[in-house]
Amino acid sequence: MDGTRLDIKLVELGLYESRARAASAIKTGHVKIDGKTATKPSQKVANNNIIEAEQEHPWVSRAGIKLAHALKLFNIDVSGKTCLDVGSSTGGFTEVLLDNGARKIYAVDVGQGQLHNKLKGHPKVVSMEQTDARTLRADMFDPLPQIVVCDASFISATKILEKPLSIVQPGAVLISLVKPQFEVGRENIGRGGLVKTEELAKKALTFVVNWVSELGWEVRATNLSPIKGGDGNIEYLLYARK
Repeated sequence: MDGTRLDIKLVELGLYESRARAASAIKTGHVKIDGKTATKPSQKVANNNIIEAEQEHPWVSRAGIKLAHALKLFNIDVSGKTCLDVGSSTGGFTEVLLDNGARKIYAVDVGQGQLHNKLKGHPKVVSMEQTDARTLRADMFDPLPQIVVCDASFISATKILEKPLSIVQPGAVLISLVKPQFEVGRENIGRGGLVKTEELAKKALTFVVNWVSELGWEVRATNLSPIKGGDGNIEYLLYARK
């Protein structure tokens, strides 16, 4: 069939700001063509097709869904708090913190040019691009963080969080995603980048929980993330207090 790819068409129509957002919406059942739910971003559509699209979520990235869920699930109040977002990327976590009344947010990411434009110039957001969280120092923050959130990829949580967790105020809160695919080792990753078994994923969570506890934090709760990662792996939410 001739026509335009559905994900491209959705961006052209201004329904989503990027092909990635459009593809995510399609895969989660938020797009219909002529009344039928679309499932493939590559599906071709013609100009006479009727396209209906719901917003998948209000955040600048899917990550926002996860943190918004965690704040509600664990009953955590971030209003008026100074926050540190480790692995901020596009800013999904940062946006949720802002929406929930955070006073100041340090958005730390080793990359560059990823933070969404609506967050870059926000007076409550301190963008710390090209900054490795493992090199953070207390003198970089005024005041020290009261809330630490983490959504890091391609690195173990135990490697990236040690320094951030050492430069917080007493009584600080940690909410971190635990991504088993970055904890279990390559030998335990199967087809499509998926962790081979659920048992391995649970062991990865236990490993991170024990590690956080050894740093002097009290792990209050863990729970499955409300959505899977972009690669299809299950993820966990970890809540701890200093």
